[in-house]
Order: sequence, then C-alpha cells, then structure tokens
Amino acid sequence: VGKSTFSALLAQGLAADEAKQVALLDIDICGPSIPKMMGLEGEQVHQSGSGWSPVYVEENLGVMSVGFLLSSPDDAVIWRGPKKNGLIKQFLRDVDWGEIDYLIVDTPPGTSDEHLSIVQYLSATRIDGAVIITTPQEVSLQDVRKEINFCHKVKLPIIGVVENMSGFVCPKCKNESQIFPPTTGGAEKMCQNLNVSLLGKVPLDPQIGKSCDKGQSFLSEAPESPATSSYRNIIHRIQEYCDQHHFHEEKII
Repeated sequence: VGKSTFSALLAQGLAADEAKQVALLDIDICGPSIPKMMGLEGEQVHQSGSGWSPVYVEENLGVMSVGFLLSSPDDAVIWRGPKKNGLIKQFLRDVDWGEIDYLIVDTPPGTSDEHLSIVQYLSATRIDGAVIITTPQEVSLQDVRKEINFCHKVKLPIIGVVENMSGFVCPKCKNESQIFPPTTGGAEKMCQNLNVSLLGKVPLDPQIGKSCDKGQSFLSEAPESPATSSYRNIIHRIQEYCDQHHFHEEKII
C-alpha cells in the first residue's frame, strides 16, 4: 500500500528543514526497501567507537536498515521472531544517531513481532504516534482496522491515516479514475466510524514509482504533481501534531 514510500518521503520532507535532524529506521527485516528508495543501495554500515554509524543521505538525514548488512539486495532474510527482535534492539541501542528531532520507523505489514518490539523498546521515550497507510478498497481497510485496534491495545497514539493511491488523474484529459474503488467509503468513512484523523489522500502518480526505483526524492523531482501537494500537506499536519504533542509534554513537566 506504500508504507515504505511514505516513510521515505516523510523523512525527506522533514529533512528539508536543515535545522532539523531526521533519522529513518527500517525495521522491515525480511523486505528492506528503504536503501533502494533513498538511493543508498550497496552502502555499508561502519563501526565506530560510539557504535554503528547511520548511512547519511544528507547531513541532517541518517538511515539504518538491515539492507546495509546484506551482501546482496537479493539475499533472503529467514529469521524467527527472537532474532528479529534482537536486531531491532541493536539498531536502537548501538546506532550512533546523535541528537535527532525526528525518528521515523518504517515497519512491515501487519501487527507482529517487529511492531510489538519497537513499541516496547521505545515506550519510555513517549512515542508521538503512528501514521497508518491504506488504499481505498475494503481489502486494505480490513487490515488497517486491525492495526488501529493494535494501537489502541498497546496504548500507541494514532497521528492519523493516509489514503494512498486515491484516484488517478489522467495527465492528458484530466479525468479522474478510481483504480482502487472505495466500495465501502474508503479511508474517510472508516476514520469517521473509528474516530481517527484522516491526514489526507494521495493520488496515484507513475513518477512516484520511477523516483523510488532511481533512489530520488519524488518531492523534488515532481514539484508540480498533485501527489506532491498532497504529501506536503500531510507532512505539515504531522509536523503540527508533533509540535503540539511536545508542547503539551513540556507543560506537564
């Protein structure tokens, strides 16, 4: 549905503010796609006296992924839960992120070991919340309802839901087509029913896939695209949420 794509674009969007330090952690152990999307395929992790050094896209955007530890992008990672959990703990404990303003964690689909581990290990840090990605059709929404339920059970705040692949505007005739029809009302209806914020809808744009394959930022490559406008609005709403969350915490302290 585009979770890793959104994580990569969110990191790039936040890092556009050079005063902010952004970290992107890929815990999709069995399917790490972040190195490819960030243009870092083939990079290696280096060890220093203070721990593992993240791989930097920009001076203020560091990335860590199991993909950097594999000898080939085609290598399969066939691990059971405890080994996955151990690596996630190592990423959080041994990576020298330095002082960061945002830590974005890209997770695999579902509600499994990786999700439980990251929530448990970061519980003391007061996580701002989860951004949940869906597409408009009911098959996707069924899974998303489970993920929202998971967040409630582990007391993880939900920043909001993003509806990805929400319609396609033909670049020639400008007519909009619903490639994935929202037969049950899409993310908007689901968010109303579950009292969750809808952060925005992102239309399909073939350039998104091309940019990801080339390891380039879609936001920079296609600044005039309606999808870029949607992404920027969503990123702005996430920034506002985090700022308000931190302000509220400071008042509590």
